[in-house]
Amino acid sequence: MLFNLLNMDKLKKQQFAWAFYDWANSVYSLVITTAIFPIYFGAILENSKDIQLFGVHYSDKDILYSYSITASFIIVVILSPILSAISDQIGNKKRFLKIFASLGSFGCASLFFFTDEKTLWIGIVGSVLASVGYWGSLVFYNAYLPEIATEEQQDKLSAQGFVYGYIGSAILLILCLVLIIFVDESFTRYSFLLVAIWWIGFSQYTFKHLPDSYTKPNVKDNINIWKNSHRELFKVGQELFKYNRLKYFLISFFFLSVGIQTINYMASRFGDKELELDANKLILTILIIQFVAVGGSYLFAFLSKKLGNLKALQLGLCIWAGICIGAFVIDKSDTYIEYEFYLIGGLVGLVLGGVQSLSRSTYSKLLPKTNDNTIYFSFYDIIEKIALIIGSFVFAQVLYLTGSMQYSALSLGVFFIISIILLRFIKTKP
Repeated sequence: MLFNLLNMDKLKKQQFAWAFYDWANSVYSLVITTAIFPIYFGAILENSKDIQLFGVHYSDKDILYSYSITASFIIVVILSPILSAISDQIGNKKRFLKIFASLGSFGCASLFFFTDEKTLWIGIVGSVLASVGYWGSLVFYNAYLPEIATEEQQDKLSAQGFVYGYIGSAILLILCLVLIIFVDESFTRYSFLLVAIWWIGFSQYTFKHLPDSYTKPNVKDNINIWKNSHRELFKVGQELFKYNRLKYFLISFFFLSVGIQTINYMASRFGDKELELDANKLILTILIIQFVAVGGSYLFAFLSKKLGNLKALQLGLCIWAGICIGAFVIDKSDTYIEYEFYLIGGLVGLVLGGVQSLSRSTYSKLLPKTNDNTIYFSFYDIIEKIALIIGSFVFAQVLYLTGSMQYSALSLGVFFIISIILLRFIKTKP
C-alpha cells in the first residue's frame, strides 16, 4: 500500500514537471514569436526599402520574416526523425530535451545584439535558432505524455500544460512591458534576455523530475540510426496510415496546423501592417488572448468529456474559420477597429489552447500501444512543421500577389474547413 502511494506521488510529480515545461518555454512563443519581437523587428526595419541579407534582396520585411520562419521549420523537419530515432533506441529523451531547450534559450539571448539593419543577420539567425530549439524540444516533450498519463488523464494534463504556459508567459510579458513602458524603450532588447533566462531556468525543474527514459538502451546499431532514421519515420507513417482513424486524424491535423501555426506567427504583423494599430493596442490584444486562452483550454477539456474529442475539435475549428473571415472583412477605417480586433483576439484565445491541447491528447489516445513514443510524436510534430512551412509560404505568396494580409488570412480559413470535413470521416470516438 505504501509502495503504491509512493509511486502515485512520484507520478503526480512527473506530471506536474511535464506540464511545467510549458510554463518555462511558452515565454518564447509569446514574447518572441507573437508579441514583442515581431513589433521590434518591424520597427528596426521600418525605413528599410530594399533589404539585403546573405546576398538576397527582399522588397518587404514581412516576406523576409515569413521565409525565416519557414527556414527554421525545414531544419526541424530534417533533424527530428534522426534525433527521435536515437532517443527511442538508446533511451535519452531527456538529454535531447535539454539540448534543444538550451539552444532555444541561446537563440533568444542572441536577439539582444540585433539593433539595426547591419545586425539583421543576428536577428534572423537568432530567431531561427530559437525556433529550432523550441520546436525541437517539443518532439521529446510531447512523447512523454502517453508514458506518464493514462488515456483518462491525457486531455486534462495536456490542457494543464497549455494553461501553465499561458499564465507563465503572460506574467513575463507584463514584466517586460513594465520595463519598456515605465523605464525605457531600450529595455525591449533586455526582454529577449529575460526570455532566455526564464526558459532555461524554469526548465531545470522539468529536467530534474521527468524520468530519463522508459525504453531500454540499445547502442549496438548507433551508426545505422543516422542512416535509417528518415526511413524509419517513413515506415512509422505507413504503419499509422493503416489505421483509418489515425489516417484521417493526421491529415486533418495537418490542415488545422497550417491555419493555427501561421496565424500564431503572423497575427502581430497583421495588426501592425494591415490595420495600422499602435504597439500598445497590439500588446493588449495579445494579453487578452493569453488570459482568455486559460479558460478556453479548460472549456475544451470539459467539452471533450461531454461531446467527445472529435466534436469538440470540430466546434473549435468552426470558430477558427470564422476568425479568418472576420480578419478578411475587418476595415481599418472603421471607428471601432481596435475593439473589433480585441474581439477577434478574444475568439483566438478561446480556441487557441483548446484545439492544440485536444489535438495532442487525441493523437496520444489513438496511438497503438508502444514504448517508442518519440518516433510517433516526431511524425506528429513533423506534420505540424511541414504545415507551418506551407502555411507561411502560402501567407507570403498571397501577400506578394495581392499586397494584402487580409487575403492571406482568408486563404487560411480554407484549411480549417478542410480539417472539419476530414474529422467527420473518423467514425470511432477516441
